[in-house]
Parts: sequence; structure tokens; C-alpha cells
Amino acid sequence: MTGSDLDGRIALVTGASRGIGASIALNLAMAGAKVGVNYHTSREAAEKVVQKITESGGEALIVEGDVSEEGSAEAVVSQVLERWSRIDILINNAGINRDRLLLRMNLEDWDQVLDVNLRGTFLCSKFVMPQMIKQRKGRIVNISSVVGLSGNPGQANYAAAKAGLIGFTKAVAREVASRNVTVNAVAPGFVTTGMVEELSEETQKQILGRIPMGRFGTAEDVSQAVLFLCGDGASYITGQVLTIDGGMIA
Repeated sequence: MTGSDLDGRIALVTGASRGIGASIALNLAMAGAKVGVNYHTSREAAEKVVQKITESGGEALIVEGDVSEEGSAEAVVSQVLERWSRIDILINNAGINRDRLLLRMNLEDWDQVLDVNLRGTFLCSKFVMPQMIKQRKGRIVNISSVVGLSGNPGQANYAAAKAGLIGFTKAVAREVASRNVTVNAVAPGFVTTGMVEELSEETQKQILGRIPMGRFGTAEDVSQAVLFLCGDGASYITGQVLTIDGGMIA
């Protein structure tokens, strides 16, 4: 581990077994933080993330739990507190998509996406906040999406959840700013994770045509932005949304 101004900080990353969440967990550890790696269904993948961290000289804890369920979300936070007695950084990354046009979308499609993406963020933030206020310091970063800013056909549920995250971020930031707790969001565009890789070659070409930088983002692009918001250099930034999309919605 190389270390930085995050040395000794305690971080919890939800949905950290793969993709953007795994990249954030690894980068936080590289910066010196001890990391709670949350997963719900992909234990093997989460174990690989923890293994990478520990093999590099870092410290990590695997934390199973469905953050959309109240008791489970509380247990996730409690496990990290039991291990390290504090939480300095919360990354609300857990999310799913159930893409369908509105006419074909059923209530289960709607509820599942809102529950994980928005309710999960609410629950984890609620349960971690008393500790951050007690510490009089904390960093919360919510992973939203450009879809929450611009919308996207077939993603009414996902867009609503990600837009809700932005409103949630701004409201909570105002509530806790006086306690030295910052709350920000990042809004990635199209990033080379599983969801993008599953698109047809033609669809990918169409999307690239809308991105001024001419490439898809990477999980590393998102992680570096999150890392900045977690550090001391961002101590006066709160309630903001950092868009990471290669200029797509500039």
C-alpha cells in the first residue's frame, strides 16, 4: 500500500465485489484506508477483492449484507464498527438495474431498483451518521449516474433512483455540514463494466458518438474522483455532483 492522507481512515464500500465498487475499495486501500468490502450475492468475488488488498499490505474486512433491508444494513455498519470502532468514509455504491420500457415495466422491476439504489443509500447513511457526528468528521460519497441527470429510454426506474440519490445528497449535506461531515455524489457516464460490455457493438458505437472524448470511462476514472472527495483536499466541498462522463452531457 502506498498510503496518503487516508492513512488509518476506516471506509465502508457497499456493492464492492466487482466493477466500480471493487475499484473504489482497492483504491481506498492503496491510499491507506482500512476497508469494509460489502457484498450481497457474490462472496467469491468479494473475497478476491479482500485478498488483493491484504496481499498488497492493506487491511480489509468482508461484510455480507443486503443494504436494501433495514436489519441487514444496520448489521453491515455494525460489523465495521465492531472491527475498527469508527467509520470515516462511506461509499454508497450498491446498485442494480432492471431495464424495460415503461409500458412493460412491472412493479417488481420498479421496487427492486429503487430499494437497492435509493433505499440502501438511505439506510447505510442513516446508520453510519451517528458515528460520524460523534467523530465530528466523515465523508459520504454516493454513486449516482448521468442517467439521473439526463434520463434514458428503458431506465425510468434507474433514472428515478439515481436522480433521487442526487436530491438525497444535497439535502443530507445541508443537515450535517456543521458537524464536519461532507456528502457528495459522483455521476458516471458509460463505464466499461459488465453493463456496457453486454451492449451490441452497434449500440456501443452509437454511444461513443455522443461522448466528446471518444472513449468509454473506466472504473479507475470513477475511483480517482471518489478518492479525491474522500481526502482532505475536498474538505470544503459538500452537496455537489461530480459528473464523470467524458463530456457527454456538458
